[in-house]
Amino acid sequence: MRNKKRCTAVVLSAGQGKRMGASVQKQYIELEGKPIIYYTLKAFQESEVIDDIVLVVGKDQIPYVNDEIVRKYHFTKVDTIVEGGKERYDSVWQGLKVIAGREDGLAATVQDSYVFIHDGARLFVNEDILKRGYETVDEFGACVAGMPSKDTVKLIDDNGFAVNTPERKYVWTVQTPQIFKTSLIIEAYSRLMREECINVTDDAMVVEQMMGMPVKLFEGSYENIKITTPEDLEIAEVFLSEKKNGKK
Repeated sequence: MRNKKRCTAVVLSAGQGKRMGASVQKQYIELEGKPIIYYTLKAFQESEVIDDIVLVVGKDQIPYVNDEIVRKYHFTKVDTIVEGGKERYDSVWQGLKVIAGREDGLAATVQDSYVFIHDGARLFVNEDILKRGYETVDEFGACVAGMPSKDTVKLIDDNGFAVNTPERKYVWTVQTPQIFKTSLIIEAYSRLMREECINVTDDAMVVEQMMGMPVKLFEGSYENIKITTPEDLEIAEVFLSEKKNGKK
């Protein structure tokens, strides 16, 4: 990629995965003999877009992840492993602080680089998604992967009654990566932390609310699912099997 700007992936692997109902955190559940996070990191490791990775993990997991994930599978782009926080936005902030505090010159050139924030449990991120994301953020400064909703969506009131039905062409389901100009996302999260706003479900909301900046959506993939429930694991096994057998 000509004149490509530096791109750092912040991969979030600190979630508890309570809806999974498993004894281990979802990102370490094995599929085809390897943990879910392996497939996610492999996509970034092999990408022409991504230059380095900040991996955010759960409390007291740094030694395990370093030895059993990063070193074992030779993920050389992972240059920092940091402990996450209680909520997703806390974990993102921990990763962003690593980027802001680097001494390798990035802090001085923060205006000319991008951050790809990605859920570790979305193992089907691929190079096409990353390249589309790079092209979009390079034009607009802030973007998120997503796909048009296949279903009709209802907005409801507090009592569960439908109050509005948005036109389906305007409804997208949001995915990750969510990609931003580095200086923009660091400033947005700095303001968020100062204001202690907690009603935040994704990074686009932070930029929209803290910076008043619109965020462009670009096409991800219907396969770019997040492993959240046991049913998601079954779907992921099918996808992996099809890829292994050359069907996709």
